[in-house]
Amino acid sequence: MPVTSRVAVIGSGYVGTVVAGCLAHIGHQVVGVESDPAKLAPLREGRAPFHEPGLDDLLAAGTEAGTLSFTDDFAAAMDHSEVVFVCVGTPSGPDGLPDMTAMVGVARSIAENLRQHHVLVNKSTVPIGSGRWLASVIEDVARDRGSIEGLFSVVSNPEFLREGNAVSDYLHPDRVVLGSDDPAALDVLVDLYRPILSQVLPGEAAGEPVPLVCTDLVTAEMTKYASNAFLATKISFANEIGRLCEMVGADVTEVTAGMGLDGRIGGRFLDAGLGWGGSCFGKDVSALISTASDYGYRTRILEAAVRVNDDQRNLVVEALLQDLKTLRGARIAVLGLAFKPGTDDLRDSPAVSVAQRLVARGCFVTAFDPVVTTLPDDPEVRIAVSALEAAWQADAVVLATDWQEFLGLDLERLRAETRGDLFFDGRNIFDPALVEAAGFRYRGIGRGVAKPSERTGARAQHHVVAEYP
Repeated sequence: MPVTSRVAVIGSGYVGTVVAGCLAHIGHQVVGVESDPAKLAPLREGRAPFHEPGLDDLLAAGTEAGTLSFTDDFAAAMDHSEVVFVCVGTPSGPDGLPDMTAMVGVARSIAENLRQHHVLVNKSTVPIGSGRWLASVIEDVARDRGSIEGLFSVVSNPEFLREGNAVSDYLHPDRVVLGSDDPAALDVLVDLYRPILSQVLPGEAAGEPVPLVCTDLVTAEMTKYASNAFLATKISFANEIGRLCEMVGADVTEVTAGMGLDGRIGGRFLDAGLGWGGSCFGKDVSALISTASDYGYRTRILEAAVRVNDDQRNLVVEALLQDLKTLRGARIAVLGLAFKPGTDDLRDSPAVSVAQRLVARGCFVTAFDPVVTTLPDDPEVRIAVSALEAAWQADAVVLATDWQEFLGLDLERLRAETRGDLFFDGRNIFDPALVEAAGFRYRGIGRGVAKPSERTGARAQHHVVAEYP
């Protein structure tokens, strides 16, 4: 039988809410701590304060079953728990390293409420070495109350959640990484994760066991940064190849499809487009670059990946300038605002960045996103209630986020709304021939091999593999 743990999750943002919901789902008693009343209210009703497919169902089920609750009482949550997950935000500071202000606040609160042994599990993305730093901060704060030796252990448990797929990623991970200098603390976490590691989950058929990596604190922290930095670099590599494909007349979607069939390379994260964004990749790569700089070392590959990613967001402006000659006064429809499909997260969104750059050039930008309904920091960008409304009198349409819903658009009706006929597919998700058949001129990224009408076959997913006997 799996061990039932009493768990507190500090911070009910994106990571913390997913952690709380999933741990309650696999049978633990979980209390989430959230100080923001605006977030706490929906959480207590079993709803997430952000969009994430499947999460509301877990929160509602856990709340109804009594295995999940949320509070703003830090002390009560500590008294309730044996294991404490720290999931507070660590945004990038001006030096590229994460801002640890929230972590310091949590460390102080933990130190003031240590009355029994706790395993402290860090899920926040923090500078390498922060596990030991967290222990030192707690010791400093608590030194006036006497010895706290033996009252806590620290574990690094980096998260590898993809927004839009976070529930599945947490319950069915590629691997679980645990790092601690205390072997007993690792044993506690292995027991806590037993249902996930064995893939014996409520309401599901048994699956293949999940690989477990148990290591020290610093190595676990480095694993998180190295993983995200590699994925970001892989995307930038695909975009670099896309630029070259445009020049030589190749189709990057077919080039990367051919590359991805090599088991040493793999096809994931090889899609050329407007680049990566969100709350993780940019922050983590910058932090790794900054950490290397502290040791007098330059991470040239990572620096290049960042430059390529930044340049990629200018592609839309360059293409529209080439086609329209002047952008001042042009009407541009932007389809998609979230940094990726399946989420309403706008942090470092390439789509928002594109919209901002077009507005700066004097364009009238109207955007539509299936989930995002407001853009409070960019009032110049008008928000439409549909793709057709966004396309009204547009001189060009820009596909900026690869929501699958957009593949179901009636392209002929969309073309009937526009004034111009340019369709810029910033994510290469459309079959060029279908777009041209609707009356648009298709422009993708790195797909300059031939006129779209000369291509054959419907390739909405654009990866075509022929099998021969």
